[in-house]
Amino acid sequence: MKPTVLELCAGAGGQALGFENAGYEHVGLVELDAFACKTLRFNRPKWNVLEEDLNYFDGKPYSGVDVIAAGLPCPPFSKAGKQLGSADERNLFPAALRIIQEVKPKAIVIENVRGILDAVFTDYRTYIASQLPNYWTDWALLNACDYGVPQLRPRVNFVAIRKGMEHTFDWPTIDRSATPTVGKALYDLMSANGWLGAKAWRDRASEVAPTLVGGSKKHGGPDLGPTRARAAWASLGVNGSTLASDAPERDFVGMPRLTVRMAARIQGFPDDWEFSGGKTAAYRQVGNAFPPPVACAVSTQVRECLESKLSRLRIAG
Repeated sequence: MKPTVLELCAGAGGQALGFENAGYEHVGLVELDAFACKTLRFNRPKWNVLEEDLNYFDGKPYSGVDVIAAGLPCPPFSKAGKQLGSADERNLFPAALRIIQEVKPKAIVIENVRGILDAVFTDYRTYIASQLPNYWTDWALLNACDYGVPQLRPRVNFVAIRKGMEHTFDWPTIDRSATPTVGKALYDLMSANGWLGAKAWRDRASEVAPTLVGGSKKHGGPDLGPTRARAAWASLGVNGSTLASDAPERDFVGMPRLTVRMAARIQGFPDDWEFSGGKTAAYRQVGNAFPPPVACAVSTQVRECLESKLSRLRIAG
């Protein structure tokens, strides 16, 4: 039987795809954003998508699920914001901890920004662990480019495993051998309309991308982030001021813009994954996602850990 997972703040499905590829079965995906819910339902009609506010979600019907996975909102801990942490109204760690107590999973996987590892949040990280006395817990900073994703995307992963089951858990091994440059990753998409400058652009875009920034509903639009991020994209020959609706035409001159599909590939989504809504709504889903290959790497390690313990119990029995 496949291990089961309940996903909180599922977004456009980046983490969910990673868990699916690692062999998990989803029993529910909780998400408040209507566009993201449409994305999940369109791509996976059989998934149990629950369009609900996490603060009011009842986890008790899901008691006994193997894993709870979550991509909790980043702004409370982001260096780009005020880093209000627990004082930020968008902080959903309390809701997630309540649901964990209701479900009592074997393991927990939560993704967040690297700012949560700052010294200012040491007490809060300690508090989170104290609310999980029956779990071994650990935090790790993983970079997407170390797992085949053509993007510098350092993100914190929090893993908690029921005590007594954690002894074989290891964080995924870094492997950059399959990580393409931006040029190689996007060449076919950039040249789709016969752009004569595509090969020269491919050669110029010879590094991995900077971090995609999805922005919030209050701030940010269909662009590649603030001034520093746009400058980094410009060094790769990409105009980050806006997104394009299509690839450059044959005689295009200048720096091309990314389309939503190109951004999704930079984030590690498969090309057949469709995003609902207009350009802004679709790009926001892409930019805020957990890259599926990274989610797959972490969830695979968790699965192997849990299965190893269960195997030893069967042998002992």
